[in-house]
Amino acid sequence: MRLGGLEAGGTKMVLSVGDESGEIFAQTSFSTGKPEDTVPQMLKWFSVRNIEALGIGTFGPVDVNPESPTYGSILETPKLAWAHFDFLGAFKNGITDNETGEYIQGLKIPMKIDTDVNGSCLGEMTFGCAKGLDSVLYLTIGTGIGAGISIDGRLAHGMLHPEAGHISVLKHPDDKGESICPFHPNCLEGLASGPSIEKRWGKKAVMLTDNDEVWKIESFYIAQALVNYIYTVSPQKIILGGGVMHQQKLFPLIRKQVVEMLGGYIKTPELTDIDNYIVPNSLDDNQGILGAMQLGYEAAVAEGLVDDH
Repeated sequence: MRLGGLEAGGTKMVLSVGDESGEIFAQTSFSTGKPEDTVPQMLKWFSVRNIEALGIGTFGPVDVNPESPTYGSILETPKLAWAHFDFLGAFKNGITDNETGEYIQGLKIPMKIDTDVNGSCLGEMTFGCAKGLDSVLYLTIGTGIGAGISIDGRLAHGMLHPEAGHISVLKHPDDKGESICPFHPNCLEGLASGPSIEKRWGKKAVMLTDNDEVWKIESFYIAQALVNYIYTVSPQKIILGGGVMHQQKLFPLIRKQVVEMLGGYIKTPELTDIDNYIVPNSLDDNQGILGAMQLGYEAAVAEGLVDDH
């Protein structure tokens, strides 16, 4: 089945065509501008590639409740041009190209939308290191911090979807910086995201590789968050992705502190093999786009176009 996948980020949009086996046939990307500039380009790209279903993993917050009248719409967001934009609806019903004035027809195919991090979690569970597991947490640490969570094989939604990047953490005693989050003085994203590192140290994370103090503080915040997720979600595996986690030296620091912070309270086979419990993403940074294609496949199954039994 020819599946379209869209991984919608604040900086760029990644588009792919592939199939349910995880093979990618074609891929491109567009810079994230205003919806009326960016969406027509993407709709044109997909419209000539004979896709049979489309999945979208997007930045949020986004309405992921299919029963809601605003299903598929971006909600309140710092990306002001996208606030309240009917993202899914534009692909279904069409949109006017802001540059040419041309109306681009929508795609009359099954579609499904979720958060970008839920998409990454789904990608790893379908094709990657979490295949065969049903309770998984995927945490991305980059420009922002977000978590995709699966519980009993279902992506977690609830009243909205997890915003686990904004949990409260204790400040490291040596951290003289301040939270960059406009909402919270001590949340994980405000203290441990890429822009937070840059503000604290005056350089981007990629230029601070040899500064052990940077990673001592960073691992302290991430480990706190993971301990809280372990206590509340009890995932069978934790996967860490995003630009900050390209610093491979973080993994042993995080694992060590997680074990120390748990204090022996929880004893499971997974935690006795901590190196294989807290792991990097396994799909060469394609977990998000593969998860998006899988969302499209699920939409086709839901509409009876595919027998998944």
